[in-house]
Amino acid sequence: MTRLLAAIAVTLAAITSGVAQQAKPVVYVLSTGGTIAGAGSSATDLSNYKAGSILGEQLVKAVPQIAQIADVRVEQIVNVRSSDLTIENWLTLAKRIEAILKDTPSVAGFVITSGTNTLEETSYFLHLTVKSDKPVVLVGAMRPATAISADGPLNLLNAVKTAIAPESRGKGGLIVLNDEINAARDTTKTNTLRVETFRAPELGILGYVDEDRVTYYRSTTRRHTVSSEFDVANLTTLPKVTILYSYLEPDASLVHAAIKSGAKGIVFAGTGNGTLAISEQAAVKEVNAMPAASRPVLVRSSRVGNGRVTPTAEFDAMNIVASDTLPPQKARILLMLALTKTTDLKEIRRIFSEY
Repeated sequence: MTRLLAAIAVTLAAITSGVAQQAKPVVYVLSTGGTIAGAGSSATDLSNYKAGSILGEQLVKAVPQIAQIADVRVEQIVNVRSSDLTIENWLTLAKRIEAILKDTPSVAGFVITSGTNTLEETSYFLHLTVKSDKPVVLVGAMRPATAISADGPLNLLNAVKTAIAPESRGKGGLIVLNDEINAARDTTKTNTLRVETFRAPELGILGYVDEDRVTYYRSTTRRHTVSSEFDVANLTTLPKVTILYSYLEPDASLVHAAIKSGAKGIVFAGTGNGTLAISEQAAVKEVNAMPAASRPVLVRSSRVGNGRVTPTAEFDAMNIVASDTLPPQKARILLMLALTKTTDLKEIRRIFSEY
């Protein structure tokens, strides 16, 4: 009888352990490379390392605490510097996330490991194209995995914590580094080397990831994810959009060069409130004289880094759309997606006012 009871106890313990294991939230880590997966020649090599040297599986295994809180499934999408990511890679990520959501509806969230140079762009693209309220968290590092005081391991653990937190649902694309949660739309890389590089200078962070919990203090109010009208399921590329940077005596011939190269849209990184020089305005007037079918859509952003680019009578009359608070690199993403739906300026203006 004693042996029977002992056997039952062992069986119940095994069942309980199995149930507990199954109860861990499922998180997919989709790896794309970057500094977080970088390796240098020494622990003090912080600049001459090779990004994308370590696989996602290795990154996750190097942080055993992750397995204690989540059932993590790792997939390697690419393994490159984020500067070398492509629009094809973005589409692959978006489609793979949608496929996982369909095949594994119990998935709690997603973590995308990435280099930091274009991390904000990848995050904003997924913010606009993933049709789910489940968290899609972008994470990277400013120091390679082989560096002394590497920031990647804790960033990765915090990203998984954020992905499984119920409070993260419905927040849109998220960026987690340096114990902070930032919004995909509002955040940009602000420092070349420091670990506190990602900032939304005027609008602020969404929250923190601390040892005890994930805490939010605000949310993004613009349309995203489940409320987004953009569908990339059947796309293999996006319309070409070029960014032109403004400065004293800019080379306005680049406007026509961009059109000649096949640009369907042009984003001006203007001065101040999206201001264009007289030479740029003259080039825009020539663009407006082109047949409508071959005319690119024009958007005004700003090189300043903060504040809204507001509509003005002068530039509205030139058929140039104001980007609101979107910096040039994000205005480009929104314009590319908008152009998959329409070239109507009224509709483009609506899209920039809602996203």
